[in-house]
Amino acid sequence: MRKSLIASIGVLAMSTTALTACSNTEKDPERYPDKYVNTELEYQSSFSDIVKIMKSYFTTERDAPTPTFDLPVHVMTSQQLLSEQQDVVYRLGHSSVIMKLDGQLVMADPVFSDRASPVQWAGPKRFHKTPISLEDLPQIDVVIISHDHYDHLDKASVKALVDKVNHFVVPLKVGDYLVKWGVPKNKVTELAWWESHNVNGITYTLTPTQHFSGRGLTDRDSTLWGSWVINSQQANVFFSGDSGYFGGFAEIGEKYGPFDFTMIETGAYNKLWSQIHMFPEQSVQAHIDVKGKVMMPIHNSTFDLSMHDWHEPMNRALEISQERGVTMVSPEIGQRLEIHNPMPVNQWWNQ
Repeated sequence: MRKSLIASIGVLAMSTTALTACSNTEKDPERYPDKYVNTELEYQSSFSDIVKIMKSYFTTERDAPTPTFDLPVHVMTSQQLLSEQQDVVYRLGHSSVIMKLDGQLVMADPVFSDRASPVQWAGPKRFHKTPISLEDLPQIDVVIISHDHYDHLDKASVKALVDKVNHFVVPLKVGDYLVKWGVPKNKVTELAWWESHNVNGITYTLTPTQHFSGRGLTDRDSTLWGSWVINSQQANVFFSGDSGYFGGFAEIGEKYGPFDFTMIETGAYNKLWSQIHMFPEQSVQAHIDVKGKVMMPIHNSTFDLSMHDWHEPMNRALEISQERGVTMVSPEIGQRLEIHNPMPVNQWWNQ
């Protein structure tokens, strides 16, 4: 497990407008700079920072780095998704979700590979199977991507979804990866922060986060990252992607809130990278800042990406949400959850 975590560290060390992906040589340099930057800080990690992280991985003692029991997983079917009449959400694992909104299937950050890594022989390995296979998925109307890290942008999954997805909506320059992997250019729309694109009556708006991008040692911050506001006729939904806590959440809440449902990053945090990943108390505050009604923690319970126990994010998020008067939901992997009729909390992670 430690070797898998170290491998993941090596990876990480490295007005409405809709534009389809094209080669970088054809792009406006002001819109497509060599490097993107955060709104409130410039996140940098030095070699010494990487050494500190690696040392912490070797020395931190944990009671439960991975589950000691089989996590509950609800098997999903294509017919189930196609016949669904309500606005619903299903957790597929980590930050991968699939939603039915206004009768359309929308998927966020689909990662179906066994490892969140550039290779499948090393790197963080998933704790559970996916509730539905790529082969069994029905036609998906829209896929949104938050950023290009391996636990959010999975090459194998994208290649398998080329013919199953009608349209991809992604941050600037992320579309180049998709086109390289076989997605037709006319099926890809790239957005900058605060830009929107409407697909079949649902509006997708890319909003800022405080994070970074890169899939190797030489492409740091070369693609944009962000969160997503999804506004359908019946529901207003927020998907946080990855982020440190920052003032942008309040700005998103003012511009686009309130939200019926939020999916907020809650996991893989540590003081060594606190600028770009939130602690659970910050995740709950981010939900409050965007004016969310119901919060579902994501970015946890699938991959071992930090030094905390695997179940700690959910326990802390539940405790803090109850203290703050926030309605939190915790569906099991693959379990059906109605956006407008949230189920009581089930502490499935504490078996």
